[in-house]
Amino acid sequence: MRQVILYSGEDGYYVAECPSLPGCISQGKTREEAIANIKEAIEGYIAALKEDGLPIPDENFDAMVVAV
Repeated sequence: MRQVILYSGEDGYYVAECPSLPGCISQGKTREEAIANIKEAIEGYIAALKEDGLPIPDENFDAMVVAV
């Protein structure tokens, strides 16, 4: 299970990124598409780490929203 941040990008697409996996980011025309795409990206990222014998970063679910 991984934490994902989902937000609207400048081009009207939804952007999804997984903070615990640096550089693991995807997008989609809809929220649902972005979520499906980031799931695939996370699976591929972890598979590549395993294939290369690299450690898989732990997940940290500590999140906060700050109003400014």
